Amino acid sequence: MTAETFGRAALIWLVIAVLAVLNGFLREYVLVPFFGQETALPLSGLLLSLIVLIVTWLSMGFFGRQNSAMYFLIGLQWVLMTLLFEIGLGRYVSGISWAELLQLFNVRSGNLFSLVLFISFIAPWRIARFKGLIQAEGK
Repeated sequence: MTAETFGRAALIWLVIAVLAVLNGFLREYVLVPFFGQETALPLSGLLLSLIVLIVTWLSMGFFGRQNSAMYFLIGLQWVLMTLLFEIGLGRYVSGISWAELLQLFNVRSGNLFSLVLFISFIAPWRIARFKGLIQAEGK
């Protein structure tokens, strides 16, 4: 991955991160009071997954034609940046315990963070493939 591609992917991730924070505010101040925590948490996860898909759809053209591996690397970069953000903000800024951070992965509680990570990883490759942006291997 070139520095230019890394930078572009980081900027797109930053857009997703800002929208994710806004999604969190929407969840806490609109969805939770209206639907309750049990419904609001999975709705918020589904909405964030949709946000990732929309931003990915709108942005994949910025990378041009690349091989499949490049689009998988972009997805991996987004996942790693998301995890670093959540751990950094949660643990080291907000002082959230490791046990509380692990609740992000508790699907039984309605938290769909794992789905968001999966969508973030697969979306660049899948959407680039759909849009015909993946060049034939060996070219």
